Amino acid sequence: MTNTRSSENEAVGPAKGRVEAFSDGVFAVAITLLVLDITLEHKAERGRLWHDLGGLGFHYAAYAVSFLTIGVMWVTHHRLLANVATVDHVLMYRNLLLLAVIAFIPFPTGILSQYVHGEGAQNMRAAVGLYGLTMIALGVAFTLLWLRVYREPAIRAPGASLAAIRTDLVLAGVATLIYVAATALTFLTPLLSLIIFAVLVIGFTVAGPHTDAKSRSR
Repeated sequence: MTNTRSSENEAVGPAKGRVEAFSDGVFAVAITLLVLDITLEHKAERGRLWHDLGGLGFHYAAYAVSFLTIGVMWVTHHRLLANVATVDHVLMYRNLLLLAVIAFIPFPTGILSQYVHGEGAQNMRAAVGLYGLTMIALGVAFTLLWLRVYREPAIRAPGASLAAIRTDLVLAGVATLIYVAATALTFLTPLLSLIIFAVLVIGFTVAGPHTDAKSRSR
């Protein structure tokens, strides 16, 4: 039995490095694309450059929130894989789902920064709603990843803390529910939805859980 599992790990194990490398590449591209949306729509008149740059405040805010979101997801993804010894097809496909959402984030971020102020504000609810739906998809994707690690002992790293993994699983699920609630609020007050999105990612940045692959299993 031990020999069989060992041989399976040897066959599947190296793929973990490829999953990590590919994932890091997608995270890096997505987080870089965010800055491309911060542009001046027209050439600044003489002496008005600082004024025009200051008028991009919503672009800066959208960039900051999405940058933090992708950054937190990258840190969490690293922590998740630290609890994994080998990968299987289910985990790889769920990881692809996550990466699809990560790669998509620059698009709703650009829409958000364009339609939350000025003449575009009449479409604010739709812009915030699109961003919220993307965050819901992100939460679902991460929940599915943690669920796979929690339910499949064959892929977990030796000594990985099941209790800590369960904590991350629950937090991912709770975050998804908060995203659902915040997105629903766009029909009433889209500005409050934006505040919730920002507060949630800041909260994870400051006080996110830290599962340790070297922790003793419980």
